[in-house]
Amino acid sequence: MKMLRFRTSSIRSLNQEIQCTVRLLDDTEISCSIQRDTKGQFLLDHVCNHYSLLEKDYFGIRYVDPEKQRHWLEPNKCIVKQMKSHQPYTMCFRVKFYPHEPMKIKEELTRYLLYLQLKRDLYHGRLLCPFAEAAYLGACVVQAELGDYDPDEHPADYIGHFKLFPKQTLKLERRIMEIHRTELRGQCPALAELNLLQRAHTLETYGVDPHPCKDFTGSTAFLGFTATGFVVFQGNKRIHLLKWADVSKLKFEGKTFYVIGIQKEKKLVLTFHTSTPAACKHLWKCGVENQAFYKCAKSSQIRTVSSSNVFFKGSRFRYSGRVAKEVIEASSKIQRDPPAVHRSNFAQSRSYNSLSNKHLIMNMEPLLPALPGPIEGEELTTECGVMALKDSVHLSPLRPLHGQAGPGGEEGGQFCVPGEQGGLKPASEELQTHSEPEDQEAEAEEALTISELAYSPCASMLPTPVEDGGGVDLLFQSPVKLLKELHADRQLEAELEEELGAGQRAEGAELRAAAAGGALGGGVRRLAGHAQTGACLRSLARLLLVGLGLLLVLLPLLLVLLESDIDVSFLRDIRQTPEFQQFHYEYYCPLRRWLVCKINVVMEKLGAD
Repeated sequence: MKMLRFRTSSIRSLNQEIQCTVRLLDDTEISCSIQRDTKGQFLLDHVCNHYSLLEKDYFGIRYVDPEKQRHWLEPNKCIVKQMKSHQPYTMCFRVKFYPHEPMKIKEELTRYLLYLQLKRDLYHGRLLCPFAEAAYLGACVVQAELGDYDPDEHPADYIGHFKLFPKQTLKLERRIMEIHRTELRGQCPALAELNLLQRAHTLETYGVDPHPCKDFTGSTAFLGFTATGFVVFQGNKRIHLLKWADVSKLKFEGKTFYVIGIQKEKKLVLTFHTSTPAACKHLWKCGVENQAFYKCAKSSQIRTVSSSNVFFKGSRFRYSGRVAKEVIEASSKIQRDPPAVHRSNFAQSRSYNSLSNKHLIMNMEPLLPALPGPIEGEELTTECGVMALKDSVHLSPLRPLHGQAGPGGEEGGQFCVPGEQGGLKPASEELQTHSEPEDQEAEAEEALTISELAYSPCASMLPTPVEDGGGVDLLFQSPVKLLKELHADRQLEAELEEELGAGQRAEGAELRAAAAGGALGGGVRRLAGHAQTGACLRSLARLLLVGLGLLLVLLPLLLVLLESDIDVSFLRDIRQTPEFQQFHYEYYCPLRRWLVCKINVVMEKLGAD
């Protein structure tokens, strides 16, 4: 495998070079060596040069971090700073922005790469379609890779060798075979691929990379971004479509994602909750990039977007690249001989023997998807042919969520209806759920093991032991007998009276000390009360001073924002936020009109006097 070494302007040691592998759309791989300061654009250019691809703005490189969260490689940042996984790095070359009109793609090579991506989307369940559409798209794939049907070379079950959909039924395979034999006969691979693009781009899920979330009711939804706008799916039904012209802001806070827009001349705020903050940030960045690519007319109109509110900037991100209109204009100006398109071996394979060859079948089938195949109780093709998961489906314990890749590391998104009250549960949580009874059992056994040598006085049920020597008998003697013995001995009686007087004097001294101590304690308590009151007053005074200081700082800034025409990027970004515009038109303008009216009334009265 040919190795390529990138060198940048900074002088680095050769020992700091890093191995990087990129998996392409046909599951082949290319490798290269990068330096620590190599940026993502170098790697993307390397892959495009490998294909001799000019219309490269539709594509990107995706990678997976150690937490199984997927990301798009940012072209203007260093690769090492973005990758958190261990070396060597493994990434995937994928379609990032799906063309709104595939017919405007200039070169056949670009259409072929888009065809490979759509074939993956069909296989991994991201491109949902009715039965008739699924049969036609499957037939286009067979025609592009096998050519015309030949009864002498193709057996009766030749469609079964193709893994086109997550789950293929015999009814669907028979319909694919029928279309392949009749409607598509005579079409070359390029024409069959173009027919697939034309039919696929009319589907609702064309270009949708589903992000699983929960809406404000707790129901599971799948968010996506297309050339038309922001879409929301529940199951296999689209419940929201907000066009890019109506989307005013996308932002996130922690695990919560907000879409702020206008629908029927009213402000609309959609709120969704993701599984992790990293998934929420990835969702936000995907939305910002898609909105900039499809909505802006020129790349000079793209601005840095903040994820937070007016005064606290939060995460800042800017899409760096050309927009869709610029890409189409650049494609129309391409003047070169079309590059050679190196398709898979199936375009030349006409015989059943080649189809049944193990090596060729392995090349035909994609790599094992990160999402495992359907499990028991799971159905991806309904009886009427609509590709969707039924409501009774339960997630497989080893199935990763969207944005979380499995062993393959590249295919993590799939439309699915979750089980168990609509919840999405990662594999780690599922494993924890199954292991909880064993852990609880082990903890119970440890709790029942008590050391017999440990001594706890408060837990002892025995009385305090006493010494022998008559003490116990003395406690049980008759009181009358004790008094007689005392009066019989005069000396003992005198000593007893003296001890009694001393005890009385000691009690009197204790009472006087207690009275003095009570007075002193009362004084101390009063002083402590005054000190506590003083501390509260001081805290309140400090709070008032801080509030007054903030008011003195923020009030002039607010007046500058509301009344001045200073054109600074920081102030301009604040003025363009939906929250600031709502405050300005709904609260500030009515308050200003009211104050002006009151001032005019007062001035008229003073003028009359």
